[in-house]
Amino acid sequence: MSRLSGYILRTVLAYTGLVALVLLALGALFLFIGQQDDIGTGSYTASQAMIFVALNLPAYMVQLLPIAALIGTLLGLGNLATGSELVVMRASGVSTGRIALWLALAGLLLAGFTFVLGEYVAPPLGKYAKQMKVFSKYNEFSLAGSRGTWVRDGDTIISVEQQSASTRYGGVRVFRFSGNRELQSVGRAAAASVAKDNQWELEDYVETSFSAAGAQSRKVASERIGTALSPEFLGLAVLEPDAMGLGELRTYVEHLEHNRLDSTRYRIAFWSRIARLVALVLVVMLALPFCLGSLRSAGQGARSVIGILIGAGFVLLSQTLESGGQLFGLPSQLIAWLPTALLAALTATLLWRTR
Repeated sequence: MSRLSGYILRTVLAYTGLVALVLLALGALFLFIGQQDDIGTGSYTASQAMIFVALNLPAYMVQLLPIAALIGTLLGLGNLATGSELVVMRASGVSTGRIALWLALAGLLLAGFTFVLGEYVAPPLGKYAKQMKVFSKYNEFSLAGSRGTWVRDGDTIISVEQQSASTRYGGVRVFRFSGNRELQSVGRAAAASVAKDNQWELEDYVETSFSAAGAQSRKVASERIGTALSPEFLGLAVLEPDAMGLGELRTYVEHLEHNRLDSTRYRIAFWSRIARLVALVLVVMLALPFCLGSLRSAGQGARSVIGILIGAGFVLLSQTLESGGQLFGLPSQLIAWLPTALLAALTATLLWRTR
């Protein structure tokens, strides 16, 4: 690695780290403010809320790094452009393509850091934070399981395989026991929804009851049961895509498909996670045309605004496609890769015009 390439790498990584710290501080503040309604519920205290925020910071870092990388690279290269350092580099024979390759290397380092953070650090800390919060708020219940939820509420045990919305679940089993721990009935519902009063609406419910006379089965289109379990508590161990690494996502998609359950949400999350790693490399390279073009003599404020607008546009487009793609049944790879493909086309076009 040459001295110039090392200088570019240090500049980009230093400014990206500075921007990431600022964004993390803002994210932590807003997340802590969002915990105020829960503080005081059960045994959930302000100090636990601060621990909850701290444990979720790695997941925030994974989400914020693409925007932080774009803004940080714009600021770092903009500082070099303002001091005419980029002009001197190009005048000494360093081509725009070579600088772009150096930036791509910086992007690869950031992508590697994001992969390690999102694969090995953020998921376990996020799960622990969720468990700590929910167990503090609802300490009268017990729960077990990492691939779905097994919850005990008195003499009833409820198993949930999948959560498709905040109050809607799939693959629900209900086990009822007597006071002396004898199994009274086993029921299964294809889907279930939970109302505000914790009344469960079980769809396509099939139940087998056991007594001294034998076993009896019944099947109804809908069945309502009452429970003290809240949707928040039930969602504790039901896996959310954002709280899973790539390996977990792939394994869980295979599990859902093997059991003939809808895996669209998790397949989109899997490919989107990979696409965002590629996008992280692209956004670092995207900053170069702006610092060599019309914004070469602009202030840092203008570059920050450009970075925020591009980053926000990319995030909004990704989220809109992911939500709309699930609704209309679009291919998961198309939904995940389209924003990154558009970003790649924009980056290539601007670099070609700048060379």
